Amino acid sequence: MNYKKCELILEMCCNHQGILQNALDMIDSACDCGVNIVKFQKRNIESWAKHKPNIYYSPHPNQANSFGRTYKEHRQKLEFSLDDHKILIDYIHSKNMLYSCSVFDIPSCKDILSISPDFIKLPSCSNSNISLLNYVCDNFNKLIHLSTGMTSEKNIEKIVNLFDKKNRAKDLVLYVCTSSYPVMPKDLHLLEITKIKKLYGEKINAIGFSGHHLGTLFDNIAYTLGATYIERHFTLNRNQKGTDHKAALEPLEVKNLLEDLDNTYHALTFKEQDILEVEKENLEKLKW
Repeated sequence: MNYKKCELILEMCCNHQGILQNALDMIDSACDCGVNIVKFQKRNIESWAKHKPNIYYSPHPNQANSFGRTYKEHRQKLEFSLDDHKILIDYIHSKNMLYSCSVFDIPSCKDILSISPDFIKLPSCSNSNISLLNYVCDNFNKLIHLSTGMTSEKNIEKIVNLFDKKNRAKDLVLYVCTSSYPVMPKDLHLLEITKIKKLYGEKINAIGFSGHHLGTLFDNIAYTLGATYIERHFTLNRNQKGTDHKAALEPLEVKNLLEDLDNTYHALTFKEQDILEVEKENLEKLKW
């Protein structure tokens, strides 16, 4: 197996608390860590409120982490405008980094495509929205990343077939993901990476792993199993108010993960000769 270098994507999610300066500070920190790709999110709150009124017009289930009286008000507080995203993408590009965004619906997709993201992400909760999948395939000619949390094997097959019929399968990056925050090790099911690789590895562009676990151990395992994109939530302080901080990495953890992934890449090779150059001195001294 010839391993490619792994790309680490930092998902800013809602850990910026809806404050643009916080997001810019997070980008600065990600850049300082050595990360090349950061990702944001875009939702059309009114569309989701109509789609799930029982959720959006009810109080947030975790009031201690809520930014509004209802879930709708909470999401509105955390949502960046298109003008905000224009500022973010320009700032990210000024640092020679890549900007991506998860789009949750067609209105948000249209907004984000208007600013030419480096690639797009379809989150687990929207991957069965066939209209959205078709719209992205028809209107965006770069890589399309897609998470498979909360998705059956049959529906994953339907997604891949849709992309294949659109002649877009080679632009598809499929992510193994468990939609739980944080997710326990027993629920990660990392061998799904090998299953995706066996079923679709020759058809799609690449395999990713979207991790919501604690720590960084399983990211290296995911990479070894075949994931060439690792996505993790990012925070500057895990103790801040908000629901996504607990499953996010802080800057020091990001630096350590990048180092571990790089070391893993260099370690995943075959020997180029029977007796390695680094062994020869000890060969004379230690070999019987």
